[in-house]
Amino acid sequence: MEQQYSGSCHCGAVKFEAKADLDTAIKCNCSLCRKKNATMVRIPSENFKLIEGEDQLGLYQWNTKVAKHYFCKNCGIYTFHRPRTAPELYGLNVACLDGVDTYALEPELANGAALSKET
Repeated sequence: MEQQYSGSCHCGAVKFEAKADLDTAIKCNCSLCRKKNATMVRIPSENFKLIEGEDQLGLYQWNTKVAKHYFCKNCGIYTFHRPRTAPELYGLNVACLDGVDTYALEPELANGAALSKET
């Protein structure tokens, strides 16, 4: 069920609000996601609002350079991304959502490695 959440990076420089269904949480096995080990949830653009810190966001792109992975330039935390396979969506780092215990979730595995030139 969709719920409204507030979220932020570790230092609080990047803040956002999102409406998401945590029952759709995923973990991806591509080389980037394996290293960041994030539990993510994808949401439509209209369910995401960046509240503060646009100037604090760094951008990382790799492989096809279609996906956009954003992180706080101050504390380094990955906050959200725009997926390559669905750039109209936002992928949120569930650990950045206030009051959410990521260890209580049972995310599905997304086989991003099969979609990448680099694994």
